[in-house]
Amino acid sequence: MQLDWNKTKTIFIITFLILDLFLGYQLMQKRNSSQLDVILEATIEEQLEANGITYVEIPKEITKASYVSGKSKIFSHADIQKLKNQKVAASDQPILQATFVHPIPLANFRDPDSLNEFLRQNIIHGKDYEFWMFDEKKRTIICFQKYDQKMIYNNASSMLLLRLNERDEVVSYKQTMLYDLEKYDKKQDIIPAIKAIETLYKKDYLKPGDRVTTIELGYYALVHFTASQVLTPTWHIVVNGKKDYFIHAFEGQFINDEGNALE
Repeated sequence: MQLDWNKTKTIFIITFLILDLFLGYQLMQKRNSSQLDVILEATIEEQLEANGITYVEIPKEITKASYVSGKSKIFSHADIQKLKNQKVAASDQPILQATFVHPIPLANFRDPDSLNEFLRQNIIHGKDYEFWMFDEKKRTIICFQKYDQKMIYNNASSMLLLRLNERDEVVSYKQTMLYDLEKYDKKQDIIPAIKAIETLYKKDYLKPGDRVTTIELGYYALVHFTASQVLTPTWHIVVNGKKDYFIHAFEGQFINDEGNALE
């Protein structure tokens, strides 16, 4: 009987030792995993550097932002009456289509001062638009509307298209505009710019040797209602001076070409 008890006691001791070792191993694995997550999160800069990915100085002072609401402007007869040297297709429409009676030369439309002067003199609220790109095939200058010095990206309701002839003269344009723009009262934390870059890196949009040439905060219209729009703070990132990407500044989601936020 004493022998059986000794055997049983030995089995219990061995079992508890094995259990302790197993629990200790599990605890160590969890701790190492947590430490690894922290290390990976804290060293995105090192990961980029290891892949030869560089970037311009990134904004660090912007930590909070707000949603913005706005409505599509209807260009009235009174608006159109203020325009000189222009024939307008129709009034009381959300799209203004106009042709210059005498085309207006643009010496250098890529020069901000030159373009801004043209916009101020010839376009309704022209000071609220900024150069985005030039479509050489269509010979069209594309300008986006701004709010609070930030650009509203890829929005058909806040865009200006200037058509040029072969002599770099503006011959006509189409304009849409948002008005009554205002920020929501509540500000929210936005993800840091480096986290927006990390999103591109994790999605494999940044390749070894790439350079982030621009990173700035603007707005993207992800929510459209019948009479209004909600603009979402968005990080705009340019890679190698030619490819544009957009990252939801609140949630860190990638925004695709159709304007949808993806995980």
